Amino acid sequence: MRNYLLLDDNKAFAENLAEILRDAGDEATVVTDGAQALELARTQRFDVLLTDMKMPGMSGAAAVHHIRKVDPGLAAVVITAYPGEDDLETARREGLLAVLPKPVPIPTLVSLLSEARRDGLVALVEDDLALSDNLTEVLRSRGFSCVTARSVLDAEQLASVQPFAALVDLRLPGGPDGEALRRLRARFPELPVFVMTAFPEVVPEAAMPEYAGIFPKPFDTAELLNVLERVHASRRQQVS
Repeated sequence: MRNYLLLDDNKAFAENLAEILRDAGDEATVVTDGAQALELARTQRFDVLLTDMKMPGMSGAAAVHHIRKVDPGLAAVVITAYPGEDDLETARREGLLAVLPKPVPIPTLVSLLSEARRDGLVALVEDDLALSDNLTEVLRSRGFSCVTARSVLDAEQLASVQPFAALVDLRLPGGPDGEALRRLRARFPELPVFVMTAFPEVVPEAAMPEYAGIFPKPFDTAELLNVLERVHASRRQQVS
């Protein structure tokens, strides 16, 4: 049984979704303001946060930020009628499972929520936009959330998130080969890091802990996903 936190000032929409989730045997709590959602997150364990973006008082982006401080493992889905708003990019940097437009088909949303994983955030550091977008979509299909970076500087700004694994390209703008990898390892010394590179022969040995791996480009995406599944399952066993 899963436990969902639904934050939306459109209470009728949220209650309708909550009823569907409860009919499937899960629990769902509806709140209409971010402050109330934050207080609940302090005392209850939820699997997924679903939040609107534009609301009176605390925005959806602010809610994700503050709630993640309390519960870093919480998966988060944002729905919005304003996909171009600046706050949305702020929310993306927190690591989201998905951003969905309003109105969103309820079956699509329910399916996405049912696959979402707690403690399932992957840091994806890759400057190839097509590959990054493809991997993000594939990861989402397995319930993994994703936070992306496309340069050494972007990778440095991942300090506020808590991923369970990282996928890192070796060559990125803003530094020498392996610089983003080195910085990630300095910030997350125990983090399983998997290098994606067309130049596996130049991966610096000092940057590769024994629990990491190398995926030479082009690599088998299914194999990569299977590795992440095993790492995530191992982490969940340790936590439980």
